[in-house]
Amino acid sequence: MYFLSGWPKRLLCPLGRPAEAPFHVQSDPQRTFFAVLAPARLSIWYSRPSVLIVTYKEPAKSSSQFGSYKQAEWRPDSTMIAVSTANGYILFFHITSTRGDKYLYEPVYPKGSPQMKGTPHFKEEQCAPALNLEMRKILDLQAPIMSLQSVLEDLLVATSDGLLHLIHWEGMTNGRKAINLCTVPFSVDLQSSRAGSFLGFADVHIRDMEYCATLDGFAVVFNDGKVGFITPVSSRFTAELHGVWPQDVVDGTCVAVNNKYRLMAFGCASGSVQVYTIDNTTGAMLLSHKLELTAKQYPDIWNKTGAVKLVRWSPDNSVVIVTWEYGGLSLWSVFGAQLICTLGGDFAYRSDGTKKDPLKINSMSWGAEGYHLWVISGFGSQNTENDSDSKSIVKQPGILLFQFIKSALTVNPCMSNQEQVLLQGEDRLYLNCGEASQTQNPRSSSHSGHKPSREKNLFADGSLESQSLSTLLGHRHWHVVQISSTYLESNWPIRFSAIDKLGQNIAVVGKFGFAHYSLLTKKWKLFGNITQEQNMIVTGGLAWWNDFIVLACYNISDHQEELRVYLRTSNLDNAFAHVTKTQAETLLLSVFRDMVIVFRADCSICLYSIERRSDGPNTAGIQVLQEVSMSRYIPHPFLVVSVTLTSVSTENGITLKMPQQARDAESIMLNLAGQLIMMQRDRSGPQIREKDSNPNQRKLLPFCPPVVLAQSVENVWTTCRANKQKRHLLEALWLSCGGAGMKVWLPLFPRDHRKPHSFLSQRIMLPFHINIYPLAVLFEDALVLGAVNDTLLYDSLYTRNSAREQLEVLFPFCVVERTSQIYLHHILRQLLVRNLGEQALLLAQSCAALPYFPHVLELMLHEVLEEEATSREPIPDPLLPTVAKFITEFPLFLQTVVHCARKTEYALWNYLFAAVGNPKDLFEECLMAQDLDTAASYLIILQNMEVPAVSRQHATLLFSTALEQGKWDLCRHMIRFLKAIGSGESETPPSTPTAQEPSSSGGFEFFRNRSISLSQSAENVPASKFSLQKTLSMPSGPSGKRWSKDSDCAENMYIDMMLWRHARRLLEEVRLKDLGCFAAQLGFELISWLCRERSRAARVDNFVLALKRLHKDFLWPLPIIPASSVSSPFKNGKYRTGEQLLKSQSADPFLNLEIDAGISNVQRSQSWLGNIGPTHHEIDTASSHGPQMQDAFLSPLSNKGDECSIGSATDLTESSSMVDGDWTMVDENFSTLSLTQSELEHISMELASKGPHKSQVQLRYLLHIFMEAGCLDWCIVIGLILRESSVINQILVIIQSSEVDGEMLQNIKTGVHAVDRWASTDCPGYKPFLNIIKPQLQKLSEITEEQVQPEAFQPITVGKTPEQTSPRAEENRSSSGHGSIPQGEVGGSSLVSRKEEDTARTEEEEPFQDGTYDCSVS
Repeated sequence: MYFLSGWPKRLLCPLGRPAEAPFHVQSDPQRTFFAVLAPARLSIWYSRPSVLIVTYKEPAKSSSQFGSYKQAEWRPDSTMIAVSTANGYILFFHITSTRGDKYLYEPVYPKGSPQMKGTPHFKEEQCAPALNLEMRKILDLQAPIMSLQSVLEDLLVATSDGLLHLIHWEGMTNGRKAINLCTVPFSVDLQSSRAGSFLGFADVHIRDMEYCATLDGFAVVFNDGKVGFITPVSSRFTAELHGVWPQDVVDGTCVAVNNKYRLMAFGCASGSVQVYTIDNTTGAMLLSHKLELTAKQYPDIWNKTGAVKLVRWSPDNSVVIVTWEYGGLSLWSVFGAQLICTLGGDFAYRSDGTKKDPLKINSMSWGAEGYHLWVISGFGSQNTENDSDSKSIVKQPGILLFQFIKSALTVNPCMSNQEQVLLQGEDRLYLNCGEASQTQNPRSSSHSGHKPSREKNLFADGSLESQSLSTLLGHRHWHVVQISSTYLESNWPIRFSAIDKLGQNIAVVGKFGFAHYSLLTKKWKLFGNITQEQNMIVTGGLAWWNDFIVLACYNISDHQEELRVYLRTSNLDNAFAHVTKTQAETLLLSVFRDMVIVFRADCSICLYSIERRSDGPNTAGIQVLQEVSMSRYIPHPFLVVSVTLTSVSTENGITLKMPQQARDAESIMLNLAGQLIMMQRDRSGPQIREKDSNPNQRKLLPFCPPVVLAQSVENVWTTCRANKQKRHLLEALWLSCGGAGMKVWLPLFPRDHRKPHSFLSQRIMLPFHINIYPLAVLFEDALVLGAVNDTLLYDSLYTRNSAREQLEVLFPFCVVERTSQIYLHHILRQLLVRNLGEQALLLAQSCAALPYFPHVLELMLHEVLEEEATSREPIPDPLLPTVAKFITEFPLFLQTVVHCARKTEYALWNYLFAAVGNPKDLFEECLMAQDLDTAASYLIILQNMEVPAVSRQHATLLFSTALEQGKWDLCRHMIRFLKAIGSGESETPPSTPTAQEPSSSGGFEFFRNRSISLSQSAENVPASKFSLQKTLSMPSGPSGKRWSKDSDCAENMYIDMMLWRHARRLLEEVRLKDLGCFAAQLGFELISWLCRERSRAARVDNFVLALKRLHKDFLWPLPIIPASSVSSPFKNGKYRTGEQLLKSQSADPFLNLEIDAGISNVQRSQSWLGNIGPTHHEIDTASSHGPQMQDAFLSPLSNKGDECSIGSATDLTESSSMVDGDWTMVDENFSTLSLTQSELEHISMELASKGPHKSQVQLRYLLHIFMEAGCLDWCIVIGLILRESSVINQILVIIQSSEVDGEMLQNIKTGVHAVDRWASTDCPGYKPFLNIIKPQLQKLSEITEEQVQPEAFQPITVGKTPEQTSPRAEENRSSSGHGSIPQGEVGGSSLVSRKEEDTARTEEEEPFQDGTYDCSVS
């Protein structure tokens, strides 16, 4: 409603003695002038600019006669001021303007500026008028005056001798009447009026009073603390008076009256404010609500505020401000929702935590339209007497101006069918919709009956079409629009504002005329003819209809009330307006679809139809449809807060005779002083078939008599949209009820269109509490939008003592922030409480797609659990089982329960799981549903609720499942969890694992961190690089300590057993990639385990199968023999398909001989260069397809030094095979060839036939691991895939230089033969490579057969192929990243590391050596 903005301003009064400090401020009825009283001065201030106009100073002689000034009251026409004095005198001052049009301040414009032209009223608006004050009359009432009150043309004065004086402003002597309070009968209500008791005491007098025009009487506070309401029995005050009073108020201190809502707010000595209303039937005073601070919000101050000092309602009657003796301000909405209180937070405490003195307020008065609050603070006169430092700013008497921003709903309630929040400040507007460019809202128009032909939009491409949740919630900042200063100059203050449905256009109304702004063009549009602007006063607010602005105004020159429609796109001029004359002044206006509803001062409601004219695109026509007189029901037109046309009715669409009528204007909602009254159309008569009659001529149905729907209503929201999926939310009526929270009038629908039960009502009113003040409702999204005051402290910037008293230090800087709240869980709960589970289910299912729906279920469960489990008394009918049963209807049931449990304290868990089911069963359900992260959360609950054995059993289950699915994060948590259970750390439950997917690469994160380059020589590799403990300690996850420390602990043994079992499975299934991930992610000591399993799980049983599986796993293409042709496509430097070819980093000569035609070039380049993970392209010659024979292209190979092409392919997309030839020839001559550009291109292209770069790195890593562990058969397999003869050479060196198991050698031999046979039949691409390594294989079989000492072969192997060494030396220079370890060094380094490893492992391995294999874990 109202929000504080910025810092307060200080107006410095002219310096006088401390005794002359101001203490009272009173605004005139129009809130243009403010009378400020000091003990012997009367000053008049102007509101904008806030300047002092004139001061009257009482001479010392008369001042001693009259006593000091006490109170001031303005005459309704602002021409006189009555001032009461301490000695019982009333002084009447006349205010006269000095000669002609003289002003205090004259604006000076540069020559030729547009403002120089004579604009009417321009001078008055620009500057403060020069006024004179003269004392005309003095009246002596001979008793101290307690209260002054202006009533119509009279002044009512209460004195301390118990008399009420009625004085005429003019000629007061003859019209004086005094009423003795002792003669006024008081009773509890007006029905027992004749038997009223009199006050009876001689010394009873009125302490404070205020006149209420809409109740025609006075709210009074007596000196003994009693309160009451005095009203004349007949119409005039000349007649006898009668009073009513409530029995229970005995400590009243002050009173303020709200005319619009007919409320009387009585401040009490206890610090609370009791708000009363008058019962229409009996005339008794009824307590409406109380305004009081709660101990929950203000624990240290709520009962120490002292008595209420002042209560003031805002000019639009929508908020009330309260201050106490202790100090401080608080702001409340009409029906008691607290908006601001300065007794807590940054207002009460400095940034270092010390407490500030609260601001004491002597007097306050609202400025025009409620944008300012004029406050005279209480630290003026008190502190200066005992304080020498009177020069300090604060000690100087001053007036503070607090600045406010308010919701547009307070003055223009027709905004309530919008989904935007619009706040209006004195010179700016705050919108919650994002930039206009994003706010094309399809849903606001798509369901309407008409299709508005909107002008072509700047962003009509549809890409930005949605004012979705993100725009309305978006961020916390406002879109601030500065109001045109040209318009403000002559039309301040802004009275109304409105925004269109799409949130793209805003219109504002000031004193005269109006202006509008487009958020798309960021331009204001003002009247071209200023006389037209100054000739209209908007009376009943304004609203948007498509591109038109509809407003009700008073035409000054014609003295005529009018309804006008202006088109936004045309110039702002009456020539383009459609004008309809009306009989009486319009007070309220609202638009519903194509209808305009207005409420007029004669208490009648008129409905108009509005439509675009066919004769021209730029006009809209308005026709009267129906008039309804409400004078029987409305005592005073000013009491109507809002009037809305809605499609809401007590009947649902199903039961109506014709369903399309459901969306018509079914009913009128009228907020009459907080009572929501509904009048619906009377459908009891005969129904006319609508399609026969012309829609313009058809007679609208009359309305039924009104029905009261709710009390204490501040705002009403409905929508005219329809949505079959969310009928509950869109056909509901939303009410904001102040301190009582919100209410929703929800429709109830039978399931599957069955006939509804006759005994069930078709709507239900559900109350619910929210923590924010609602300003808009997002119907489909089940959200309430609001705003909230936030504060920022700047006192740390001012540390010097002199700056201590700056306003910036005393007050925090106030900002307004956007906020929102979910309400769905409240409604679901209310439905369940009322046994309407079926309706709750329908409603919940319609909202299940909302992003925060899981949160809604969780909130509902949590709130019910907290309430019931902590209740002192037993609950006869607990709701928790119902809520639990309700949540099981949704797939999110398991998450909801466990999240709720984790957020509640342990003491409540038993109560929760008694309702939702045993956590063990829920855990098993999670496992069955493969929801491992939720299962992990249940594990923590089981660990707290069950014995360790149970939680270990469930943890083991979860651990093995997580290993199976490769959820490494979860695995790490589980290892920690199982260790914690074993070592008795179970009282610190592990943190909930975050649901984190394994990375898309599934690669070895460890290897990404430290890549081991296998081509480096062992001399320049630090020793730690190959030492076991270092290489494989995990950078994250469980530390390597686990393997060395506590190795005797059974728990570690248990975990290791599970890890070993998993590794064994992976190896048996030839899942090397998964094995690598597993080892890297969990810090599994792969090498030591492989050494143990060398002859068991880690031996290769079927080489061909292993080879195929690795090709598939690592997306490595099977080799294909390149076709060659005489005319090479590379000769002319152009490649036919125009694709970019790759230059490989590696130059291994043996890899240059194959070209893969299976993967298209583009994809290869992506996976190679971009390293974006494996490509999922199927390879043409997959092993499953068998051999595919195709035409071969033969090209002659020349071993001379002349230019030649090495097997260039004519077409890369063709797979081709080549007859086995003498490949050694190419190999021998390779180093002597002089390579031309075309051949280099060719070679680089052949290199691209490798698999993805990442796979290559991974394979080399695995090769290194197997080499370390001595699993030579796996090394052979990986060497074959990488097609690197150096790997085979390396293995030979190892075999020759160390004792190798004969069985393994035999296995390698048979395996290689199997591969050879397979290559001959199924995969000829492997043949060239197998031919290259024939000599090494030969050597291998010799070693196998003879089992001779390996040393004998060593020199031969090194010197065997001298031609191989030269390219490899080149390769080492060119790319140290991906080559292989040169033969000479490999044997040594691996031997050293294996010896280290063996010694490091012996102690650890021995205890487990027996029976490792057959140990099984249940």
